[in-house]
Order: sequence, then structure tokens, then C-alpha cells
Amino acid sequence: MALPWLESLPVWGEPAAATTADAEAPRRLAVLFAGNGFHKDHWWARGQGAAMELGKVLEPLGPFRDRLLFIRGLYNEEALKGNIHSSQTGNLLSGAPLASGGEIRSGTSFDQVLAQQAGGTTKLPSLVLACEKANPSVHKNYSMLYSSHISWSSPTTPTPLEVYPALAFDRLFKEGGSATDRSVLDAVLADASDLRRTISTADQRKLDEYLDSVREVEQRIERSGQRGELQGWRPTLDKPNLPRPADGIPQDIGEHMRLMCDILVLAFQTDATRVATLKLNNDHSSLRFPNLGVDYMIHHLLSHQESDDWLKVNQFFASQLAYVAGRLDTIQEGERTALDNSLLMFCSSMLTGSHNATQLPVVLVGRCGGRLETGRVLDYLGQPDRRMCSLFLSLLDKFDVRLKSFGDSSQRLAEV
Repeated sequence: MALPWLESLPVWGEPAAATTADAEAPRRLAVLFAGNGFHKDHWWARGQGAAMELGKVLEPLGPFRDRLLFIRGLYNEEALKGNIHSSQTGNLLSGAPLASGGEIRSGTSFDQVLAQQAGGTTKLPSLVLACEKANPSVHKNYSMLYSSHISWSSPTTPTPLEVYPALAFDRLFKEGGSATDRSVLDAVLADASDLRRTISTADQRKLDEYLDSVREVEQRIERSGQRGELQGWRPTLDKPNLPRPADGIPQDIGEHMRLMCDILVLAFQTDATRVATLKLNNDHSSLRFPNLGVDYMIHHLLSHQESDDWLKVNQFFASQLAYVAGRLDTIQEGERTALDNSLLMFCSSMLTGSHNATQLPVVLVGRCGGRLETGRVLDYLGQPDRRMCSLFLSLLDKFDVRLKSFGDSSQRLAEV
């Protein structure tokens, strides 16, 4: 905390300049992953803006056409080498080569690069959620941990998944608020008392007047926040607005996914983190969907059929993204909503369940604080640069994390 000039306090060098908090709400990233790809006939988008047409898989996102960016034709070259689920998933967010033979080695994923460079201002650098437990077995010479993790903190460390809603909730709130939630004066009170004993009587009066003025400003900001005004950005919630979920894993997959979506939104709304990953299922998934009336086949086997049931499951997954987007869009943050301040990425490690990774399905929703032009369809199929890692470089730029290269790319994706 910067002090006013005090005549009895020796100062060497240039006086430190006081800084003010950014008045804009923070930008946030959430990656939602659905394993095993989508129905080949119904994953598409055409047109632009509010007139954009969406294939049946993406119909749940209809209300967000103007804030949607559909990207076609991107791929990870390394993912084409194994041609199985594990070898196509473990490097989805990194583009790194994968070790085989049961060894675990991938690359740091772009969400964790962002968390490591920009996540120090929140309680949690990132939140990594899942609705299906990791599988530690080996399949066709590749560890199934690759199928279970898209977020990697280092090349040899998949970021731990939280599959229990109650434990995810506890991570956000059990330890209480961080030091940044305290009053500025409360945080420096001991130092101020020590300083007061070392300065002149005139400077003590000046210091007291200064601290009183800071306290008055804090109280005015607090009152303004209660009236709904934005005096410098403050989270719209300072404590959870939903009860702690019950222990264990919900037996209904619909309930499980909805709880994890709510926790993700709550994490952004309370500014507990600004980077989140939600793995809705594993690649090579064993989930069943009796909640949809589809209970005769696990997700992985269903993905090899281009059936109405497969489309129904695809739409169920897309509806989770729509739910998160809808919740964020109801949260007003100054002139924009939390959705406008966020970037939601929906992706899979293959276009269809037939292991087609020659192009990957990618949809972005949200404007990332006004830094992303949406309401568009971008087609890179047949273009010289269509690497997923080029997209990641462009997205990291939106968060002021500027790298010379990432994964297998050293250039940004055109038009993003």
C-alpha cells in the first residue's frame, strides 16, 4: 500500500507509484470435452450471426449463434500416429508426441500454460473437473490415462481430476476467502502501527487522515457494490449461492454433469479461478444414458453407430455447454455479461466415432472480454496452416500470454 509523502520518513530512489485495480472484469477460459466425437451428418454450421444455421448436434446452442465461432478443419499431426482413442486424446490440448509402451509422456496443455502464467491472482490457478473416473489400464500399447486426461500440468503429470461434486465444492470454499478479500487497511494494519511509532507527530496526523480516507473509499465501494454499481471490478458473489453437494458421485449422469456445470459457473462467479476444464466423459467412455432412454449400449460402442440414439447423446453433451453459457449470460459484470467476458471451448479428440482425427470438432462460445469476433464459421480444411496449436497460440494471446511457439506451431491461426 503506497503512502503519502512523510517529512520524517527517509526515502531513497524514486517513490513507488500507487496502482489501481483494473476496472474491467477478468477474462476466463473453460474447456468442455466430449469423448468419441459426434454424428458425422449433423456436426456442421453455416452462415453468420443470428442467421447462422446449426447442425442437429449443435441445436442446443441456437440462442448463442451471435456469440459462437465454429471452426472446421483443424488437426493434431501427432494424434494421427496411433489411430486409437488414447493416442488421439492425451495431446488434444498440447499437440505433443505421446510416449507408448505404457509410459506416460505428453505435453503441458494450453489451459495449464495459461493457469501457470496467469492463475496466481485467484485462489485456484485452475479447476479440473470430470464426470467419469480416469482409467489407468493400457490399450494397444498406449496408456488409457491419455484417454482420461486432456489437461496436463507437465509432460509427465496429468492434472488431477475431481469427479466428486462435493470435493470440488470444498476446493472452492472450504478454506474461506483469500487475503485479497480483506480490507486493504486490515491487511496492512500491523505495518501501519509499527510505522506510526517511528514518525513525527505531524506525520502521525497525516498518516491517520490518509488511512481514514482510504477506509472511507473502501466503504463507499462496498456500498456501491451492494447497489449494483461497478467501482472497479468485484465478483458478483462472495460466497456460494448453492448448497454443498452430497458426498459421493451422483448415480444419474444428468445430475452429475449439471452439478459440475454449476460448480464451474460458481467458480467463475466468485473469482475462485479463471481457468477451468470439464471433461464430460473419457474418450473410449463407458458411460450409459438411461436418463435419455438410451441404456442398451455404452458411449464408446454407441459412437460407432450413426444412429438417432447417438445424436440424442451428442445433443445431451452440447446442452451442457449451452447450460454453462446460459448461466454465465445471466451474470451482469458492468456493461457485459460473464459470458461476454469468457471463452468457452467445446471439443473432442476425433470428428466421428470411427477415429477420424484428420479434422477435429471445435466450437468457441463467448467473446473473451471483446477480444474474439464471434458469429462466424471458419473453415481451414485444405489450408496450409490448420494446426490446433496455432489456435491455442491465438487464444493465449487473448489472455495476454504471448508465446513464440506452442506444441507443433509457431504461428497464430489466421482470422482468430
